[in-house]
Amino acid sequence: MKFHRPLVNAVTQALQNIFEEGVYADRAVDNLLKHNSKWGSRDRKFVAETIYEMVRWWRLINECNESSPNQRSNNYFSLFAIWQILKGFELPDWEEFTGIDKNELLKNAEQIKRVRKYRESIPDWLDEITIKELGEDVWEKEIHELNKEARVVLRVNTLKTNSVKLKNKLLAQGVEVACLSNSSPLWTVARRDALILLKRQNLENLKEYKQGWFEIQDASSQLIAPFLKAKEGMLVIDACAGAGGKSLHIAATMNNKGKVIAMDVESRKLQELKKRADRSGVSIITTRLVNNEVINELKNTADRLLLDVPCSGLGVLRRNPDAKWKLSLEFIEQIKKTQQDIISNYSQMLKSGGIMVYATCSILPGENQDQVLEFLNKNKNSFKLLEEVKVLPSMGFDGFYMASMERISK
Repeated sequence: MKFHRPLVNAVTQALQNIFEEGVYADRAVDNLLKHNSKWGSRDRKFVAETIYEMVRWWRLINECNESSPNQRSNNYFSLFAIWQILKGFELPDWEEFTGIDKNELLKNAEQIKRVRKYRESIPDWLDEITIKELGEDVWEKEIHELNKEARVVLRVNTLKTNSVKLKNKLLAQGVEVACLSNSSPLWTVARRDALILLKRQNLENLKEYKQGWFEIQDASSQLIAPFLKAKEGMLVIDACAGAGGKSLHIAATMNNKGKVIAMDVESRKLQELKKRADRSGVSIITTRLVNNEVINELKNTADRLLLDVPCSGLGVLRRNPDAKWKLSLEFIEQIKKTQQDIISNYSQMLKSGGIMVYATCSILPGENQDQVLEFLNKNKNSFKLLEEVKVLPSMGFDGFYMASMERISK
């Protein structure tokens, strides 16, 4: 591989922004690509992939750096060099790379990789809490999967087309997609409307995207709307809607007949949802900023209630590798309190006989089944568990948890 200094400079600057200024990796990459529109596709690919790779393997890279006999300064050029050597590339003869002993580095790396927290590049506290909650064998398998690159999955908008038509349209334009091939019963509902992108490329400029024929949504996430079992004419509340990917999917499962109230605490996300709904041809979604007044107003009204609550996001580390370095044990303990507050307060909006789905993109039982059990223990006479589904990253896509509960009395 031939390295170009402006691209390496861009990578090191982005890493500095991520690890010293707290910028999220996706934002850092987007900013770089936006302000360097003259870069070719190969350059853009190199910059984006290198940043994400180095963020994902940050602890391993730094541990290799610390083990150097020359104790090089912890600068981003040195860390870049270490990563390229670990990948098997030869470094150019640049001043920034002098003093790096490739053979010694690779020898040390073999020793370092014998320890899981270095090999899989995770903080001590995260390794400890996941072992405690999942068991060492499960965690070993799942963190290995979470360090792989995430696949891009499309959700076909059945209000406008079907998977066969969309697939043919995309293939005709050189966009390589395939149907979801996993034969597990878990993926039955997703197989109908999910297409896997086989070669990464920008999809948002496609006519089919602009016309709302598809959304980008992981296969695990595509399980949640059908899990609600919403029917035409129902009132459905998506109480933690964000930018509304699941609200749009719910509307599609209802054939755009009924009413979906999408709620969130951030108005900008709801504004984005409105744009997406217009593009998708969805007319049954209304948006509300969530607060106690709105919750009281909507008490005992919803046929279906989705609570896709804030969480650690440990099930989606493939997509957000910098979350490993931004999360903390204190945050997880706090978010669990938030989750219990949400399920306790928002559940009031469900009518008797209605169904509520609690969901997270975490793999920690403490955020998932433990939260559901605590809620049910407090509400034994008014709610009962119907079904729960645990989706682990080793199953092929993002880690998710879903539990459906029926309200049996007011």
